[in-house]
Amino acid sequence: MKLTRSRGRMLAAIAIASAAILLPAVALASSAGATTGAAPAISRCLVTQVTPWLGIPGDQSAGSTTYQLEISNISGRSCTLYGYPGVLATRDTSQLGSPAGRDSSHPSRLLTLRPGFTVHVILRIADVYNYTPATCKPEQATSLRVYAPGDFGSHYIPFTFEACSKKGPVYLDVTTAISGTGVPLYSH
Repeated sequence: MKLTRSRGRMLAAIAIASAAILLPAVALASSAGATTGAAPAISRCLVTQVTPWLGIPGDQSAGSTTYQLEISNISGRSCTLYGYPGVLATRDTSQLGSPAGRDSSHPSRLLTLRPGFTVHVILRIADVYNYTPATCKPEQATSLRVYAPGDFGSHYIPFTFEACSKKGPVYLDVTTAISGTGVPLYSH
């Protein structure tokens, strides 16, 4: 019996020693697996990953026209957009008047834009003749300059419309980025 008891104690000591050696190794292996197995963080969309385009025709109402300003991911990686794009009217790359104001009718949400997918922004262009000529100084714009939300790089969309050349009147308004493609005349 003493032999069996000694043997049991020895087996217990070996088990405890093995556990003391193996537990740290198992803990390290599981934390390393969690780090490498996790999905990589998706970064914000950069000017090189997206392209903006304008949904034509616009939806005309009294005093303004509303367009669907689309932003498509042309890269091979997913990226995120959050908030409002920067939009301004230009003539030969020179800014005309004030940049677009922010229409808060839609809440800002973090949107993941997978490759080939599109989100939209509602762009409203006010009739510049709503303003006095001295306040606005109407001039024909030749393009829209569009900055994706959170980026400092921009794209030019060729588009001719009447703009205010003086700073002050906010004749352009944009919503935050909205999930999905906007459909001209139907999405508001």
